[in-house]
Amino acid sequence: FYLFFLHFQGVTEGYNGTIFAYGQTGSGKSFTMQGIVDPSTQKGIIPRAFEHIFESVQCAENAKFLVRASYLEIYNEDIRDLLGADTKQKLE
Repeated sequence: FYLFFLHFQGVTEGYNGTIFAYGQTGSGKSFTMQGIVDPSTQKGIIPRAFEHIFESVQCAENAKFLVRASYLEIYNEDIRDLLGADTKQKLE
């Protein structure tokens, strides 16, 4: 599968960041994005990215940050919010 990082290093400077995973079903996209918590070497991109962002925010002085994240799945032209209360609900 393909994994794209767009402007990830600039997110603490005010730029939007995107991680886009594309590929066949069963190719490992979800595992790469989420991983597993234990052992920590198996953490996915999302928890690692959140750690990086929040460590940077915590170290910043005289700055305010608004962190907004979405985790969407597009499958058969249906879009679902994987961070929403009902992950089975389709979005318009």
